[in-house]
Amino acid sequence: MTSLEAEPAAAVEIFGDRIDTARAFTSALAAHGEERGLIGPLELPRLWTRHILNSAVAAPLFSGRVGDVGSGAGLPGIVLAIARPDVEWVLIEPMERRVAWLNEQVRDLALDNVEVLRDRAEDWKRGPVLDAVTARAVSALRTLVPLTAPLVRDGGELILLKGANAANEIAAAEKVIRKFRLSNVRVEPVGEGLIEEPTRVIRATVR
Repeated sequence: MTSLEAEPAAAVEIFGDRIDTARAFTSALAAHGEERGLIGPLELPRLWTRHILNSAVAAPLFSGRVGDVGSGAGLPGIVLAIARPDVEWVLIEPMERRVAWLNEQVRDLALDNVEVLRDRAEDWKRGPVLDAVTARAVSALRTLVPLTAPLVRDGGELILLKGANAANEIAAAEKVIRKFRLSNVRVEPVGEGLIEEPTRVIRATVR
């Protein structure tokens, strides 16, 4: 049986006075994530570094009201909501069992800055009202842009957590970037000096 990764020293620096809430969420995910189909069986030894801190280091990029498309286990939505209680989060997730998990975490962690919405991004009915939209490990950029850009207000941002292939994803999404009139599309590494492998974020302004 694999065991949960020890908490990295950087966790306290990243979460500050929210560290106890981050620990509670990480413990819950470690205890129930695999059985509930939220994380794979090999994730416990790297849960903090690969998932929790990988998500949390992007927290300074956000403000206002933010959507997390395909929130799943709460990566990054719950983690970001813990790190940034001053930001409003809308976690958008179509699968009932994942929505149940997200609602449990919002309740258990007393996250009063989070709304969980059971829906697909393409069925969003509120219009372009969000200040930013994020997503992590959902799909390639060319697929993700049509799902996320319509939710964002004019001048708002896409802030998408990606892997080492982020620059190639931008190149492959040229047509859809033009179609949805995204500007200043770039890759930004975040968490340098805090975590061993910085998180790559694709940022773009929506017009």
